[in-house]
Amino acid sequence: MIQYILECISFQLVFLIIYDLWLKKETFFQWNRAYLIGTYLLSLIVPWIKIEALKVTVPEEYYAFPSFFISSDQLSLETATTGNPVFELSWQEGLYLGGVFLATLFFGYKLLQIYRLRSKGEVHFFQDFTRVVIKNSNMAFSFFKSIFLGDQVLEQEHESVIQHELVHIRQRHSLDLLFFETMRIIGWFNPLVYVYQSRISELHEYIADDKVAKTHKKEQYQLLLSQVFQTQHISFINQFFKSSLIKKRIVMLTKAKSKKVFRLKYILLVPVLAAMLVYSSCQRESDLLAAANVIVVGDVENLTEKEEKTVYSKLQVLSESAMEWELLVKDEAASMKFIPSADGSGISGPDGTLISAKMEMDNTSIDPEALYQILHHKRKKLLETEDADSPVVKSIDEQLAALKEQILSKNPDRVAFGWVENVPVFPGCENATDKRACFQKSMQGHIMKNFRYPIEAQEKGIQGRVSAMFVIQKDGTIDNIKMRGPDAFLEKETARIIGLLPKMKPGKHKGTAVRVPFSIPITFKLH
Repeated sequence: MIQYILECISFQLVFLIIYDLWLKKETFFQWNRAYLIGTYLLSLIVPWIKIEALKVTVPEEYYAFPSFFISSDQLSLETATTGNPVFELSWQEGLYLGGVFLATLFFGYKLLQIYRLRSKGEVHFFQDFTRVVIKNSNMAFSFFKSIFLGDQVLEQEHESVIQHELVHIRQRHSLDLLFFETMRIIGWFNPLVYVYQSRISELHEYIADDKVAKTHKKEQYQLLLSQVFQTQHISFINQFFKSSLIKKRIVMLTKAKSKKVFRLKYILLVPVLAAMLVYSSCQRESDLLAAANVIVVGDVENLTEKEEKTVYSKLQVLSESAMEWELLVKDEAASMKFIPSADGSGISGPDGTLISAKMEMDNTSIDPEALYQILHHKRKKLLETEDADSPVVKSIDEQLAALKEQILSKNPDRVAFGWVENVPVFPGCENATDKRACFQKSMQGHIMKNFRYPIEAQEKGIQGRVSAMFVIQKDGTIDNIKMRGPDAFLEKETARIIGLLPKMKPGKHKGTAVRVPFSIPITFKLH
């Protein structure tokens, strides 16, 4: 988002420089009005436009990808608490929303000023406008169809003022100013939006002066401009008098009309806009490719939804490039590597599309059993929409078979829970027909029974997912307990729960007792 904001501000700066140097002094007032509004809108849109020829992709968070890295037997544990916020904001988000809130209050105060003036004034209705006369005042301004005049102005020559403000009303200049006022609220931190509003307000006066001067002698009108009127500090009204503009308005009134050939200046916008599109597209592509080789995550075995989307986006961009590539996804202790797939196989990407990539295991990092579990559940999910003979599923089957062979050859007395022939028997499941399902149900029941949400975590609003990993030994005892989670309080509670597991009947594979690793993610959630 910061990159987007910087690009918007940069484009606005370029557009304003072109306006001030090339267009501002021309008498093509309506063209300049369209330029100011149009270029501001373009500055907001251009950063999102992609050029397919440059293989540009939109930011990762806007992709809707199917789940890939999902864990087995997930159990979400929740506890009702009080005093915890419904949502949390970063300090940057809080600062931005605070600025929006203050800008909105200021906008409301300005509207209140106009309302009070109207309430205190004498309101007279005419066919094209409403005149509000303010006592003991010499102000003159318009807002939509209302013209506010001080009674001291009425005592002077005020017909030109009325005609001037009618131009603002008929051309709906208040809408332009309100548009930029809204942009000031949304982008209160952007100094250029204030410059844009100042330029459009200045241009409105040129337009009105030009129209009125056609029916009133310029000399009289210039004299009227030199008189002093009271001003209001409201940014979205059309004020007849503004000291900083008087000289400029008189210069514009006396200036000869610009030659039509000078309208060719606006053609300059075409190459500038094209350059912006190329820059925006190439910039985003380079950002993606520059960071494509390594993605650092919290836990490679339990990626968050945002991390999953990031991995998919990188893979899609890399798989479409002609260069040689590899993508490493790693945490502090483990990693997974993705490389191109040249045999027509791949992994499921956005909207079920096939990404020409495959996963390689780093023997020095991620646990083979954990990787097996990841791929196993990926296959299960794919079968909801894919056929078992699809290239994606076949590719996973090949990796599963290779992993299984590697695991058994390396540790013949250690067999993963997902494919051990006789799973460990949880106490109470001795007579169960499906001992595997009974084990899962009993495990969840044990956790629910012994669960206590740490008080310290509740007070600090800590929540998240803890991955618990342990091994059921050949004698049925629980050993080698490991946890990975967002906070030590949650990890400690998870270790306490797992440590209370009862002794089990050991698992067997090919008639021999084996060690069986098991993992279960537990989600701690506050209400």
